[in-house]
Amino acid sequence: MKILEEIEMRDETMGAPWRRRWIAGLCLLLGVAMGAPRPAAGAEPFVVIVNAANPVSAVTGDQLSALFLKKLTQWSGGLPAVPVDLGAEAGARESFSRAIHHKGTGAVKAYWQQLIFSGRDVPPAEKGSAREVIAFVAANRGGVGYVPAGTPLSAGVKAVDVKP
Repeated sequence: MKILEEIEMRDETMGAPWRRRWIAGLCLLLGVAMGAPRPAAGAEPFVVIVNAANPVSAVTGDQLSALFLKKLTQWSGGLPAVPVDLGAEAGARESFSRAIHHKGTGAVKAYWQQLIFSGRDVPPAEKGSAREVIAFVAANRGGVGYVPAGTPLSAGVKAVDVKP
């Protein structure tokens, strides 16, 4: 109530344009606060891994994106690619999505929802932990995944360089 009284008093002394500027400024401030991109909670660096038998030692970000979006289904030697994602709540997943797909995890999930509902494809398997991703990649010769940087890797997988 006190704020409205102040506005009315300022309107009388400063004129109606002040009120419009004040409301426009408030709307702008609220719009920026609500729509401003924010870093993902828990976002963290990641390492891309492949099965140890895969001859690949480096891959581009575009190739990785195509593999994970299933636009590319084989490695260069003809080996079928089997991508695996961490769960949506994982910080490394958000980091991976932004770095590789140039979109947040939510946008990538929306892409998959469209493909699922149209009956065209299903997303990569999702695993709840880095340990599960490592086990999945180790068990699939064409496996590719990512884990938080610093995660100990087993003998069945290897890290690959991601080129721009």
